[in-house]
Amino acid sequence: MGEDVQIYGGDPNMFSTEPWLITLGNNTHITDEVKFITHDGGTLIFPEFKNDYILTGKITIGSNTYIGTRTIILPGVTIGENCIIGAGSVVASDIPNNSVAVGVPAKVKRTTNEYAGKIRKVRNGEYPQYFESIEAARKLDPLKRYE
Repeated sequence: MGEDVQIYGGDPNMFSTEPWLITLGNNTHITDEVKFITHDGGTLIFPEFKNDYILTGKITIGSNTYIGTRTIILPGVTIGENCIIGAGSVVASDIPNNSVAVGVPAKVKRTTNEYAGKIRKVRNGEYPQYFESIEAARKLDPLKRYE
């Protein structure tokens, strides 16, 4: 585990049955209900493999990476550095450095630089459906938001 790893609302079982196969880089943020799956128990339905063969694989998460709520990361996957994985994604294959990936299965949709450009536009008021900060969102009066 790298330095400054943040786990928000983690489940004790989030790191699967082989947590030693998982590497987390520095400044990694893992949100609620993320699951790391380091094995493939599908082999159990085959009598010839049932008692002695379950596929396992390492999972490597690069530094400066954010993993959204309810993401599932499958065995053998590497997520590069400076990545964002969208909520609810299933990461079944490697994600390159500097990528924003979302979906089932997760696919790269843009670079992190493109994502940062969108955040700059939000900050400049070009996307009025977003708040420029958490503090700004908290100022919204709950009674007026339904008017």
